Amino acid sequence: MSVTIRGNKELMAELERRLGRAAMQRISDRALQRGAEVFVNELKRQFETFRDTGESIKEITVSEPMWIGKVRTIKVYWKGPKDRYRIIHLNEWGTVTNPNPRGKGAIARAMRNCERAYREAIRQAIREGL
Repeated sequence: MSVTIRGNKELMAELERRLGRAAMQRISDRALQRGAEVFVNELKRQFETFRDTGESIKEITVSEPMWIGKVRTIKVYWKGPKDRYRIIHLNEWGTVTNPNPRGKGAIARAMRNCERAYREAIRQAIREGL
């Protein structure tokens, strides 16, 4: 099922005209940060199911809002002293010798589970900003 929202560009242009570009960016940054917080909480909950030392959970990091192309974005990534970013891909997709690790699909599950809460967090942050 897909949904087409019409008038979104016009709405954003009108809000930018009324509030200014800097205010719109500040509001969208706050909304992105709240959405990332919701996602990270769900991601940590999913990673608890196959936790060993807990290093993969401790190294989850959220970037500051940034421009990628013409889109404002926040990245969720793994950075820390144990370099867990190297095995996150293996846990998510498996390997030839272990095609179904305990953590297989945890990131995809987290994205699917928090989709509604993520949108609600963004919606609420935008309302508070206006």
